[in-house]
Amino acid sequence: MNTAHLLLTVGALILLGACASTSAPSDPVDAAPATSTDTLRRLAALPDPYVVEEPRSLRGNGPVYSVWGKSYRVMDSAAGYREQGIASWYGTKFHGRETSSGEPYDIYKLTAAHKHLPIPSFVRVTNLDNRRSTIVRVNDRGPFHENRVIDLSYAAAVKLGFHDHGTAQVLVETVQAEGQRKQYVVQAGAFSSLDSADRSHRHLAQLTGLPGVVVRTPVDGLYKVQLGPVEEGADLKRVQALLEGSEYGTPRLIQSN
Repeated sequence: MNTAHLLLTVGALILLGACASTSAPSDPVDAAPATSTDTLRRLAALPDPYVVEEPRSLRGNGPVYSVWGKSYRVMDSAAGYREQGIASWYGTKFHGRETSSGEPYDIYKLTAAHKHLPIPSFVRVTNLDNRRSTIVRVNDRGPFHENRVIDLSYAAAVKLGFHDHGTAQVLVETVQAEGQRKQYVVQAGAFSSLDSADRSHRHLAQLTGLPGVVVRTPVDGLYKVQLGPVEEGADLKRVQALLEGSEYGTPRLIQSN
């Protein structure tokens, strides 16, 4: 990462899957893309990737690999990892090239390269100068400068506010996958006529912002409006509050997963 890509040995290329990240942002052949103010604003507002459990990549996971005559060991687990140090970023020179995982490097995605973390892993990176933070998905190997702990995509550097500099002091911490939340279909209202149910469906969809359907239950022959699915937590509480504060009262929740 952050030195000349062509200096990688053939053995390292095989082990790392032609690691994209081997050149420093200060290198004139590895530069930031031409971006407008609007593009930078959109990149700065990118949502963090959703943290999920993923199987280890078939490529880039060692357990030991060598670059430029030095060996590196891949951690058995990312759990509990926390490190402070210098972050850099890599840009257009490697856009579209294979990372160590075999995935193409995309300067507009929130990804990173790390010497030791399992691929893939998710970490939160905090810029210690301005306290901005973002979650990135580790899918590459590097940086191979002794004094750097992580190499970030251009988009991540924009979110952290150091895209116009080569490096930043950061804190890197593992982020564990959240447990899968339950999803529910929210049922509100029961009507004897399809026309009434359709009118209610349109009103409820507008009120909650959720898609919905009208179903007829064979037991009682009534038409019922069902919205969703909606994930448990803040979204579900919002919908319940909206319905309970309207003419529909307390909705029925039907688990959908």
